Amino acid sequence: MAQGLVIGICGGTGSGKTTITERIISVLPAGNVLVLQQDHYYKDFPNLPPEKRAQQNFDHPDSFDSPLLIEHVRQLRTGMAIERPVYDFAHHKRQPFTARLEPHPAIIVEGILVFESQALRELMDIKIFVDTDADLRFIRRLGRDIRDRGRTVESVVQQYLATVRPMHQEFIEPSKRFADVIIPEGGYNGVGIDLVIQKIRSLVAGGEDVA
Repeated sequence: MAQGLVIGICGGTGSGKTTITERIISVLPAGNVLVLQQDHYYKDFPNLPPEKRAQQNFDHPDSFDSPLLIEHVRQLRTGMAIERPVYDFAHHKRQPFTARLEPHPAIIVEGILVFESQALRELMDIKIFVDTDADLRFIRRLGRDIRDRGRTVESVVQQYLATVRPMHQEFIEPSKRFADVIIPEGGYNGVGIDLVIQKIRSLVAGGEDVA
């Protein structure tokens, strides 16, 4: 099997990474894109009580099992299936089961810190950074965490001030220098997204070996 096209999509929490991912999926032939979310690769701390797990710094590079993510991207890129962890965001722990993912012609690796690791960057053929103002990102995160992850307003605000904002400034914002393309305003930048999609579509449809 030809090596899959690996697309890295990075940006702060709530920047619009998922919107851009969905746009890419929508224009490519059905079944051509696999999305690998960095969030499912949070390290597991099963022996910690729930209150201690909730206090972990989930926005620091050390909170992710990066070696496993890198190995899984390598395997998918060369045509091998993987057993991806399934993370329980409400209780801050991995589920006792995994999700089997098959290789696809295009693989999107999405997350806040996917450009932090050089080894992971080197596996990417296209690197996209989604650059959105902090106030919009916070509002989106607040809504998502309350709606999808069972969080309270107070806990989201506290985490944002304690770790999300400082980690964004220390690790995420500087990582944009590794991007091939920076898309301001996330999903609202139709021109930028369309240009990226045109390039991705040509690579996937043409079956080019981009390794």
